[in-house]
Amino acid sequence: MNDTLKNLKERDWTETRAHSSWQIFKIMAEFVEGFESLAKIGPCISIFGSARTKPGNRYYDLAEEIARRLSEEGFGVITGGGPGVMEAANKGAQAANGKSVGANITLPHEQYPNKYIDYDKSLNFDYFFVRKVMFTKYSQGFIMMPGGFGTMDEFFEVLTLIQTKKMTETPMVLVGRDYWSGLLDWVRTVMLEKESNISPEDLNLLQLFDTADEVVEYFRVFYTTNKLRPNF
Repeated sequence: MNDTLKNLKERDWTETRAHSSWQIFKIMAEFVEGFESLAKIGPCISIFGSARTKPGNRYYDLAEEIARRLSEEGFGVITGGGPGVMEAANKGAQAANGKSVGANITLPHEQYPNKYIDYDKSLNFDYFFVRKVMFTKYSQGFIMMPGGFGTMDEFFEVLTLIQTKKMTETPMVLVGRDYWSGLLDWVRTVMLEKESNISPEDLNLLQLFDTADEVVEYFRVFYTTNKLRPNF
């Protein structure tokens, strides 16, 4: 190996190791802050969706209504803390005097804390994986509104945790047949039937609805017969 390249690589790796050691403490601090802030939050539903959904969009209005009605049933609401669907859900929770939690993250665009988060329940993260732990650990249900790559990431991560029993079986709802049906058809026809990469019962881990009535009734019935408990 060229001596110049060898020296460069050794120097870079030394700097990387030093940075990684300090990074551990920053990660730990984010976990500690999140755990301490949410440990006594009570039963909550996490609502995911696009930051680009504007007020007046049907999914913005629907997210707001779902969050408001779930809050009236006694659930708090956890969102990613940003604009769009997240803002709508926090807005609905606050309108019903429910707990309104925002787990915000620093991004180069789109993400900023919305004004409907309770002042003592606004969290900020640098790491996606820490943020997702907060969503999953402290939620007794998950609602996936239409969204982009971030929503898909959250959707499949939560679904995988439930499928592999790393999390107790927890209600998971997709809202918007027009939006989700194509993806679910592909999952069924390709992932399940053609390639056998999942089991038929895996499709029972999620529900697809269009209205706030359906969503709220599903959670109400589920927790009439199932105990509220931590996920892991």
